[in-house]
Amino acid sequence: MKIVDVSGSQTAYDSQRNRSKPIRLLLLLVSLLLLVSVWTVWPSQGAVPKLETIRVALFIEHARYKLNTASATFTSAGAMAVGVRQPAGVKTLLQTKAGATIRFTLDDYKVKVAETSEFTTALAMVKRLKAAGGTGFLTSVSKNNAAFYQILEGSYRSAAEAKTASERWSKDSVLAGLKGASKVELMGPLHYESGTFASQTEAEQAAGAFRGLGVDAFAAMKQAGNGSGQYTVLVGAAVDQAGLNAVKAKAAGGGTLKAADASTVYVLIRDDHSISESAKSSMPLYSVPLTGTKLWVSTDAATGIKLAERYGRTYRGQFELSGLSSKLAVINELPFEQYLYAVVGGEMPASWHAEALKAQAVAARTYAIYQGFGFQIAHVVDTTLSQVYGGIGAEKPATIKAVDATSGEIAMHGGKVIESLFSSSAGGASADASEIWGNVVPYLKSVTSPDQSSEKGLMYWYRVVLPSGETGYIREDLLETTADTTAAGSKIMRVKSDGVMVRPIPLVQDNVPPVGQVGRNTSVVVLERVIQSNEMSWVRGPFTPATLLSSMNKISAAVQGPVRTLEAGSKGPSGRLTELLVNGRALEVKNPDSFRSALGGLPSTRLEIDETARMTIAASGNRVSERPKDSGALMVLGGDGKPAEPSGGNLFILNGQGDIRAATKEPTFRFIGNGYGHGVGLSQYGARGLAESGYDYKYILQYYYRDVSIVKE
Repeated sequence: MKIVDVSGSQTAYDSQRNRSKPIRLLLLLVSLLLLVSVWTVWPSQGAVPKLETIRVALFIEHARYKLNTASATFTSAGAMAVGVRQPAGVKTLLQTKAGATIRFTLDDYKVKVAETSEFTTALAMVKRLKAAGGTGFLTSVSKNNAAFYQILEGSYRSAAEAKTASERWSKDSVLAGLKGASKVELMGPLHYESGTFASQTEAEQAAGAFRGLGVDAFAAMKQAGNGSGQYTVLVGAAVDQAGLNAVKAKAAGGGTLKAADASTVYVLIRDDHSISESAKSSMPLYSVPLTGTKLWVSTDAATGIKLAERYGRTYRGQFELSGLSSKLAVINELPFEQYLYAVVGGEMPASWHAEALKAQAVAARTYAIYQGFGFQIAHVVDTTLSQVYGGIGAEKPATIKAVDATSGEIAMHGGKVIESLFSSSAGGASADASEIWGNVVPYLKSVTSPDQSSEKGLMYWYRVVLPSGETGYIREDLLETTADTTAAGSKIMRVKSDGVMVRPIPLVQDNVPPVGQVGRNTSVVVLERVIQSNEMSWVRGPFTPATLLSSMNKISAAVQGPVRTLEAGSKGPSGRLTELLVNGRALEVKNPDSFRSALGGLPSTRLEIDETARMTIAASGNRVSERPKDSGALMVLGGDGKPAEPSGGNLFILNGQGDIRAATKEPTFRFIGNGYGHGVGLSQYGARGLAESGYDYKYILQYYYRDVSIVKE
């Protein structure tokens, strides 16, 4: 389940306390209902902003967001039309058959790794390119009445970038063994044009004649004077003018050549075998001009268009393809309210209470409108940088119903659309905007938040000490109680099975090695019992000083030397870090939310820091030693009354209340926290909790966004 990290809030809400005091709860409900009656009055000021359609960047090269693809592969149950989008409208160039698949790439700089008449060899080279981290295209051309296969790699901004890549592939021993004497060459976006033709077949035959002269040539479509498509041949694929001149010299006998018209849209066509991996099956690969052209892909099929490169998702609406910053931009444009069907489904489980889904719908609608054209040629992207958008597959009847039930409704404050931020879980209290970005926003204040529903059904874990002295977590169902205790009174439990993994945090993480493995009947000492890490409460670590230093230096260059101490310098209204002291000095960051990244990627900044090596030691002569500041030898008085340096790296300290703390001789750091996401604005789990307690979506929105109005045109 993916819940957004793009997001927290103030009226007292303590579900545990209120549950035990029904009279106070009744009075509170009455007061809150009175407040709601005031908050939901719709203002009479100006028009309410709205969107008819929205543009979502699925792939884009932008200062705020970079996600690139070398190709875009589309399939639809219905016919697809491919056209050129212009201010006056879309002029159709071609139309596919129902169920067809078509592919696009930029007409940019690529590496021609090899050309061969052996399909199996060509396929092996493409597979090698992909295995080595490259992007491979397997295309075919006809030359002298025989089929040849061109292996292309990459999508590069310049000839220099392509040249660097070509040098890499030239040195690849596997490719060298496959391509034989075939030379690695560069291909670019510079072409000559030769004539016009009545069909693609005729254009392909003319291109074959040029290939027989030793130059690359391709059938292409261009926009005729009336806007319709017309077939032509593009000769050469040069990276510079010198290369283009060489093409002209070689191709002199193949037909009339003229410089490609810069004002005309050309779409070069190749036969591509990359997807089918079969010599007998290909699909058209269309090259999108680097600049000045927007290709438009549309269908009338109600089932939409599938984009293979974005997890094979299917989308409503149409697609626009263009070159932006010399990379392929893929934009999905669709009716705004239909976009929200998928956003609500991507941000919140459809099984959640209807009022929570409605609150999410209004928050998502408001957020998108607030963004404007935030990505130059798109309003939003499809990830948590904006809000999660997974296409038709993310839609559910309940999410569609929630959007339709709130159609056109948005949240406003002071006559302006709010930035309706939201996160997965506020962890019991939403964040004040100042705690996250350092600036005050009147409608983004801290409020208590009922986020406990993320803990429903989860098991508890015990933090234990193993016979080796190591500490870690074992799930409760893998342990059984005993009547035994330690001399200090700590509970001893016994492992029930063989091969039980001891985890560093109370959660199974496939990509994190366990602390250790223990067998049946192993006795362990219990330090604490905690619920499995989740969106409400979590544990992370332990982190070594070197690990933290590495993550801190990606955010700030201020930390020098090893991390010895780590503590909160100050916290905000919700208890989130607003200042972090590293070795006693404040860590400089862009904004407080950056502490999450600086500390190794923590779920939130509402946390406590466990400095495992931090301890105060009473020494002789009324002296006090503070570790790790004092880094001398650590001596412990044994049962025989003699001081000795403890063996191993772990220590266990008993306080006056009988609690045992696990400590270490050398610094490591654990974080115990609450919440998931930045915590500002609406908490999604909190919205669920409020909805399940009987509150409607307007109340939920006005609870997390202070003094806002829910309005509709």
